[in-house]
Amino acid sequence: MQTSSNPGRRNFLRIAAITGGGLLLGFNWSDADASSSALLDVVGTAAPSVDFNSYLSINPQGIITILSPNPEVGQGIKTAFPIIVAEELDADWTKVVVEQAPLDTKKFERQVAGGSGSIPHSWQRLRKAGATARQMLLEAASKRWNVPLAECTTDKGFVLHTATNRKLSYGELATEAAKLPVPTEVKLKDQKDFKQIGSTVKNVDNPKIITGKPLFGLDFYREGMLFAMLQRPAFGYKLKSFNTAAVKAMPGIVDVVTFDNNIAIVGKSTWQVRKAKDALKIEWEKAGDLESTADHNRLFKELLDSKEATVRRKDGDVDSAFKSATKVVTAEYQCPFLPHSPLEPMNFFAHVRPDGVELVGPTQTPELARNETAKLLNISPDKVTVELTRMGGGFGRRLKADYVVEAVQVSKLVNAPVKVIWTREDDMTGGSYRPAVRYRFEAALDAQGNMIGYKLRGASINAGNSTREDNFPSGAVDNLLIDSVDHKSPITTGPWRAPITNFLAFAEQSFFDEVAQAAGKDPVQFRLELLDKAKQKPVGAIKYDIDRMKSVIQLAVEKSGWGKKKNVAQGFSVYFSHRSYVAQVGEVVMQKGKPVLQKVYSAADCGVVVNQSGAQQQVRGCVVDGIGHAMYGNITFKEGVPEQKNFNEYRLIRLNEIPEVEVHFVENGIDPTGLGEPSLPPAGGAVANAIFKATGKRLRSQPFVQEEVFKGVS
Repeated sequence: MQTSSNPGRRNFLRIAAITGGGLLLGFNWSDADASSSALLDVVGTAAPSVDFNSYLSINPQGIITILSPNPEVGQGIKTAFPIIVAEELDADWTKVVVEQAPLDTKKFERQVAGGSGSIPHSWQRLRKAGATARQMLLEAASKRWNVPLAECTTDKGFVLHTATNRKLSYGELATEAAKLPVPTEVKLKDQKDFKQIGSTVKNVDNPKIITGKPLFGLDFYREGMLFAMLQRPAFGYKLKSFNTAAVKAMPGIVDVVTFDNNIAIVGKSTWQVRKAKDALKIEWEKAGDLESTADHNRLFKELLDSKEATVRRKDGDVDSAFKSATKVVTAEYQCPFLPHSPLEPMNFFAHVRPDGVELVGPTQTPELARNETAKLLNISPDKVTVELTRMGGGFGRRLKADYVVEAVQVSKLVNAPVKVIWTREDDMTGGSYRPAVRYRFEAALDAQGNMIGYKLRGASINAGNSTREDNFPSGAVDNLLIDSVDHKSPITTGPWRAPITNFLAFAEQSFFDEVAQAAGKDPVQFRLELLDKAKQKPVGAIKYDIDRMKSVIQLAVEKSGWGKKKNVAQGFSVYFSHRSYVAQVGEVVMQKGKPVLQKVYSAADCGVVVNQSGAQQQVRGCVVDGIGHAMYGNITFKEGVPEQKNFNEYRLIRLNEIPEVEVHFVENGIDPTGLGEPSLPPAGGAVANAIFKATGKRLRSQPFVQEEVFKGVS
């Protein structure tokens, strides 16, 4: 494959490695991925394609173009969606080109990347799209050959008539097939006949990512566009004044505008705009409460003791259960605010014209971006187009459209196409954090060690309901009370990968281990007994699948050799979220008096696995994300101002701290459920429980690295 002479991300990596004398990464430019680029060259000179439906088209040369409508945030959806279509189409994957579809609410439903819901929502739709085109191709061949339809079959982009040893490519049949009536009903494949679903397929964007081709929002460039950066107020402040004239006079600066307490500097290059932003001298004034982390710590105690909590679920007579208990176990767990920390900070392009608005950039919710733009400008949503770029991470931050609206506002004010770019400091201090929460758990045990009572209160800062009241162990305990109380803060919060459950799972699973210890039972057996009780004598509604949860527990126990290893401390955790079930076992050893996480076993039940490569990486990524933030992540505030502004102050997990992650999937044949988030929640609990086994110390507050057991670890 011929490489470009223009310096890009690939060349930068090579040059940086040579000049810095550090890690040298090499790539094999002649591997199988090269065929993708060759295919794209073919498509460019091919005859026009004919459309079969919203998802796919085929040209006379047999090149199949499959549109992926949902945003690609690193979850692999741009590869997984086409695999499903191609499977039912019986396509030759080497002749498939994947393109990112723009926002189109008439052709597609739920163009959203969030809640691990893309595959579950579109599974049947995508299969039917591929199967419909395949049926039309079969009918076209049947008519051309004048043979019964039942005698025709398909394989790797061809229609076959075995009896006469004839075959036609999809390309040869495409034009006449597309003219046939669209069948109202089609037969989908049996899972036993799947060839591509469940196989290992490379991410379709890999060649472009490796060679530095423009894919991401930060890569987008339009001739003549301007660049803008904003200075936003801290929480509880408003803009009073700033040195407008001095900043406007700086080189390359086109304009300086203000709106909604924000200062926007607009210029001809990112460097000139950044220099001007650094030169700002701003006077802020108080506009509300100026909250600090110390205030939140005091608030948590008040909230946990409050009589104003909202009851989320109540089963049985909790008071009587605790009065009659032989033993009561109580513990509190706390997590801090966290930023999302995507590799690519927020950015977006907007061009507000008299006849409409063009939007281009990375968003998890393109329809929201369109609607918020239309609302702001008081125009019809039909006047707004949204083109999606690949995202360099999102984790829930890009579910919001605030940064999109900023670009629209600036474009309108300066009457020009504008790309708004956030700096890393903007990204870390700009709000929409994971909410801070403290939980109080109480468990009542009888003389046999059975849990006869259970209480959970979630006290949160801007989380709303910080519980998942119908998750396990609800339905397995005769007497149960789950409630929550929330403090409304000027510090803005939003969804963070596996919202609420990302911390709640750690707290619950750690507490279950504490209760199991008090009951004198193995932690795994303790959970299995509760699940058996929920199965045999359910209390109230059961809104999780008991058998699926037990199956991942059993798989994790088997693969990890639970309880059979010497000189290794094992910790267990299991959780249900986003329709899927994941059990994990963390393994910790002591080195130089400190606990070191060596390995995590992860057993997942997400139904049918579409792409083994993508699924494996999703699980591993979730585990690393969950462990890293539980161990190190922490944003604190002083009078409304975030104290951590960049990665020199905010700790992320490092490469040498990432353990081996062994992934296993339950094969049950059910339709796919979520996978982009469910493996994150149990990670913290598995690690914390393993560390307790190794050290005898319970970890109840995140980040773990601040606990005594890690004293001296940087």
